[in-house]
Order: sequence, then C-alpha cells, then structure tokens
Amino acid sequence: FFSNFRYLGTGQSLASLHFSFLIGKSTASVIIRETCVAIWNALHAAVMGQPQKEQWQEIADVFQQTCQFPNCAGAIDGKHIRIKKPVRSGSQFYNYKKYFSFVLFAMCDANYSFRYIDVGSYGSRSNSAVFAHSEFGKLLHDKALDLPEHTALPGTTSPAMPFVFVADEAFALGENLMRPYSSRGLSLARRVFNYRLTRARRVVECAFGILANKWRFLHTPIHLKLETAISAVKAACVLHNFVRARDGFNFEDSLTHSLHSHRPSVVRGHRQGAAVREQFTAYFMSPHGALPWQLDAI
Repeated sequence: FFSNFRYLGTGQSLASLHFSFLIGKSTASVIIRETCVAIWNALHAAVMGQPQKEQWQEIADVFQQTCQFPNCAGAIDGKHIRIKKPVRSGSQFYNYKKYFSFVLFAMCDANYSFRYIDVGSYGSRSNSAVFAHSEFGKLLHDKALDLPEHTALPGTTSPAMPFVFVADEAFALGENLMRPYSSRGLSLARRVFNYRLTRARRVVECAFGILANKWRFLHTPIHLKLETAISAVKAACVLHNFVRARDGFNFEDSLTHSLHSHRPSVVRGHRQGAAVREQFTAYFMSPHGALPWQLDAI
C-alpha cells in the first residue's frame, strides 16, 4: 500500500521501490495495479459521479461567478500521458510529438475537479476523435447528460440559450460545445469572445497542472504495463478530486506541469453551434454581458 502511494507521489522506479521496501519489482507492479483499481472502485462514485440537472446548474453558477461565462457546464481537454511502448502496439500510441502515449481526456468544473475522464485512447488519435468515441461525447451527442433546460443569459429575457462546454480549437463546434473563432482577421467582438472562452477553458489546464504536480509519476514516462498505467492515472484523478474537496486549492500548484496538449486539428462545426456562438459573442459585447477590462485584455 505504501509503495503504491510512494510511486504515485514521487514517480520512483520499480527498481527504487524494490530497494526501499524489499519487495520484488514484479510484486511492486502487482501492488500498484491492485491498489489503484481499489482506489478507483472506492472513490469513483463518491467524487466523480455523473452530475444531475441540479448539479449541472451549480457548476454553471460557479463558472459564472469565477470566469464570467454564463451557461457553462464544464471545460474539456485532452492530454498525453507518456508511456513506454506497449507490446505489439505498432504506431498506435506514437503521437505527433514523437513519443509513445495514451490520452487522458477530461471534463472539469470551475473548482478544478474532474467530473468525467476517459483514459487510454491511442496517442495517435486527435482530441476530436477521442471525444467522439468517449462515453461523455456520445451522451452529449445524444442529449442524454440531463443538462438544464435552455435559459436566457443573465440580464436578458431572450433568447433561451443552451448550456455549453468550452474547449479549444481541436474540438468541433456544436450546440453544446463552444470553441474559439479561428485567429485570422477577427472582429473586435470575436476577439472578445475568444478571450472570454479562454478564461473559462483555462480551468481544465489548471486542473491538469494540479494533478501532475500532486502526483509526480506523471512528470516522467510511466514504465508499467499499459493496463496498470491506465489504472494509475484513473486512481490519480479520483485522488485529485478527493484532495481538492478536503484541502481546497492553491493556485501556484497549477503553474507548471509536464502533460502535453493535443495538436489542434481541423474540425468543422455545424450551423446550430455557430448560431449559439454568435449569440454569446453579441452578449459579451452588450451592457449586460461585457466586462470592464475585457477590451484591455485582448
């Protein structure tokens, strides 16, 4: 048990654990796997259960209070977890940064807690592909997340706007998924929208930073079997939520981390998503939605 937390907290090699605890390297690997699976099973439902309608509304309220982005139900992103080459995997885990990895895809709230994770997709896959094949992506596509009903933005009476998730340009625009405008030749209003979206989306970047700095095995390549490495990352994510709820948040913990983002890919949105984005863009320039400092920040 102690060897498992030593590994998660420091990233010590199996050889180092062998000498520290006088156990075999294969035994240490088994202990890490079994303990991480037990941690996930014990904590997952308690600290990372799927939100219901009232909880989605609470998440959106915090995003509005802290990031000034209304009707925002979460921020999503994917990160590469560096690993040794899995046996007989070919180039499936070989990513564009030219090392082997699998993907940690996550959706987090404004309190930097993970509300959903998908761990283990091939490092060669794009963020949009990982998202589309994830359980979360399918639930969002099928409108099965139990999001609150459309509601007008603060200070307005119409139109009724959907609850959305914010992401970077690697994701496809949708009715419930906002991404930035492409950066060429943007109007002032669209530059403001990109700034406001980035303020909300950065919480998932900070969450990854807190995760990596608390559980330092993520700072180095994981030299475990693929299944054990996936279990270790899942355990670290639920422990992250557990510690967040217990200890609160120190911003400095999030300033640096060694998890690498996905390379942005060209993905197309649809017209309904574009219409929703234009409504947010107009709102952020209106008296009800504008921030006093937003023009100075872009």
